[in-house]
Amino acid sequence: MRLRGRLCGLLGLTAVLLAGCGIRSTEVPTEFGAAPTRVGCALSGATGVPRAAGEFGVQVFLVCTSQLVTVDRTVTVRHDRTSDRVGVAQELLAQLAEPLSAEEKEAGYTTDVTAGTKISGPRDGEPADALRLNKLPDDLSPYALAQIVCTFANSKMMTNGSEQVVLGGPGDDPLRGYECSDAVKARPGIAPAPAETVG
Repeated sequence: MRLRGRLCGLLGLTAVLLAGCGIRSTEVPTEFGAAPTRVGCALSGATGVPRAAGEFGVQVFLVCTSQLVTVDRTVTVRHDRTSDRVGVAQELLAQLAEPLSAEEKEAGYTTDVTAGTKISGPRDGEPADALRLNKLPDDLSPYALAQIVCTFANSKMMTNGSEQVVLGGPGDDPLRGYECSDAVKARPGIAPAPAETVG
């Protein structure tokens, strides 16, 4: 009987030890910390201060997490041409169409503006602030149009206190005034850039 009692005690102790090695179930969620994630859309910063040899810090709008986000870029514009809206517009458009850097790609940025997109100034009789694309604005993707409008509207070298960017396409396409609204920045693929016919 003693042997049997010792054997039962030993088996009971073994069962307790084995039970202690497992992970006990619980109805309360256990916090082990958040899974590591990549922090995106974190390259923006205000610039705009003239740099050496005609270089200017500017901001362009790229797409990140389906929103428009500003990214710092550097453009080269001769100091005596900073008031030349067409020249500045060409530089900004080139920046929007430029291949993204490895850092920008890693942060999740994209651009819908293609390298074939060009811009020119107003025709005779058109408003001085008008700009004409070589494509119909309606033929651009909503993202590309929003990027162009918001980048131009955000540039102090492009605007003189006006909240509108006046754009048209080739041929007889009518000029329209576009605004970079908060809705456009937040949902550029859904919310069209508000536009009204100009002239």
